[in-house]
Amino acid sequence: MSTEVPLREPEMGASGRGVPGEAEPPTPEPLEVEVGGTALLKCGPSHSPGNFSHVDWFSVHKEKPTLIFRVRKGQGQSEPGEYQHRLSLLDRGTTLALAHVTPHDERIFLCQGKRPQSQEHRIQLHVYKAPEEPSIQVNPLGISVNSEEPEEVATCVGRNGYPVPQVIWYKNGRPLKEEKKRVHIQSSQIVESSGLYTLQSVLKAQLVKEDKDAQFYCELNYRLPSGNHMKESREVVVPVFYPAEKVWLEVEPVGVLKEGDRVEIRCLADGNPPPHFTISKQNPSTQEMEEKATEDNGVLVLESARKEHSGLYQCQGLDLETMASLPSEQQELLVNYVSDVRVSPAAPESREGGSLALTCEAESNRALEFQWLREKTGQVLERGPVLRLHNLQRDAGGGYRCVASVPSVPGLNRTQLVRVAIFGSPWMTSKERKMWVKENTVLNLSCEASGHPRPSISWSVDGTAHEQDQDPQSVLSVLNVLVTPELLETGAECVASNFLGRNTTTIFLELDSNRTTGLSTSTVSPYTRANSTSTEKKLPEPESKGVAIVAVTVCVLVLAVLGAVLYFFYKKGKLPCGRSGKQEITLPPSRKSEFVVEVKSDKLPEEMGLLQGSTGDKRAPGDQGEKYIDLRH
Repeated sequence: MSTEVPLREPEMGASGRGVPGEAEPPTPEPLEVEVGGTALLKCGPSHSPGNFSHVDWFSVHKEKPTLIFRVRKGQGQSEPGEYQHRLSLLDRGTTLALAHVTPHDERIFLCQGKRPQSQEHRIQLHVYKAPEEPSIQVNPLGISVNSEEPEEVATCVGRNGYPVPQVIWYKNGRPLKEEKKRVHIQSSQIVESSGLYTLQSVLKAQLVKEDKDAQFYCELNYRLPSGNHMKESREVVVPVFYPAEKVWLEVEPVGVLKEGDRVEIRCLADGNPPPHFTISKQNPSTQEMEEKATEDNGVLVLESARKEHSGLYQCQGLDLETMASLPSEQQELLVNYVSDVRVSPAAPESREGGSLALTCEAESNRALEFQWLREKTGQVLERGPVLRLHNLQRDAGGGYRCVASVPSVPGLNRTQLVRVAIFGSPWMTSKERKMWVKENTVLNLSCEASGHPRPSISWSVDGTAHEQDQDPQSVLSVLNVLVTPELLETGAECVASNFLGRNTTTIFLELDSNRTTGLSTSTVSPYTRANSTSTEKKLPEPESKGVAIVAVTVCVLVLAVLGAVLYFFYKKGKLPCGRSGKQEITLPPSRKSEFVVEVKSDKLPEEMGLLQGSTGDKRAPGDQGEKYIDLRH
């Protein structure tokens, strides 16, 4: 507990009353300090003489002095109470330090000296604390311009300041002042248990339509020992409600529209909140406006615009507060289109060598351009609505595409495909094919043919056949068969026919005993298309006869050379003959090899005559017609 010590009558200046006949006490010396800081309380001016070895310090609250500190012989001692642990003596007893200053310490502090004579000094302590950053909360419900009294715009709060800061409101950077029936500022403060203040200020105003984008904020002004300061809140915009004065219609995307575009027709108004919208389109037959269904208020979405969507549109806005209806001006929507692209004749056909003229037509609300493309190559053949084809051959058959486009609307075009048929007997993909197969396996044989009229396909062997249309003039047949010795011998023949003729493809099958994998196919003739019959028979292989002829020819030549050599030695007398039919021929020493040549007379009798000599020796009865020549070196 703080101790209250009554002062002697001559020293009651703390009460401010004094003794009759005496002068009023001097004004207290001011001392400023921030909350949390340390206040240095000096017992008199620094230049004043005196003995401070015997001093009493008092705090004066509500005109009642309370002893808080004693100085005796230069030694200080705190009195029990709220200041007991925050006071200390400095400067040889001339200064009393008060630590951890709080707002409750804002009061007068009094020191009294006893010796050599009684003296007194008063100090007024001023405490300051900067408030926190101001917070601002806008009225979420908004303000109607039809209100007759000022309504709440926003609330500004500044917390934990000391003393109470001053608040100033701003709109668009300009300060607001109290104005009767227009602007009213209501402020209040709350004293926290810490002694700090929390300020709350409410701005009320009567707003107009032009304030819909106005920026409001508050400013706190406060003082510190260092001077005057201020803090500003963030800017806020309050919702302002006002009736619509105008309704209009917008179309997205802006610019030229074409079929297939995603189009949004949107109603807009200058009121807040926007009115309830309806969108209507003029019926071209009755000229009456008919309401269109919309999923969102005032937005009609055309996911893929068509020419039927062209016409006059109008928005209607209904204010739900006043129930007043406000229409927009009518606006025309134009969807550019290309439609009904057609080619005549629709199914063109011609014989080889003939001519065709294909004409393309289309409908559009704009000028059209035409061009013709070959379907399989994309090549531009003609620019214009008519394509003329002369001296048609079979490869001229197929697809031709007419493209109708609008040059003034990029990306707007439509196409039509027509197929030209050339009369002719069937064409075959290939004349013949060879396939390597394994016996007793299931095999798929394929055959493709084209022609006009479309050909039909048959096979020379039994099996299960399936046909697939490749295009209106082409067909693919797949035959499922079992590989048998008979099939290996005969092969398979595919026959394609129409009323103009027939054509065939022969498939040869070769047994592949060295292959470990399944079936493989090889083409023995190049990929051709032929209008003539391409039937191929399985021909015998000429390989064995050729080998025999070559062997006989080589043997004849060898024997002729050998006979000539023997005849030469015989004429030179170097070839002795004996009854045994064997002759020995001595070769030059340089020859290192030795061989024996046996000649059979039953094979070449005309050559054996060369070995009988020029005397015409006859063959002995036991002679077998064999001559042995021993060639040694």
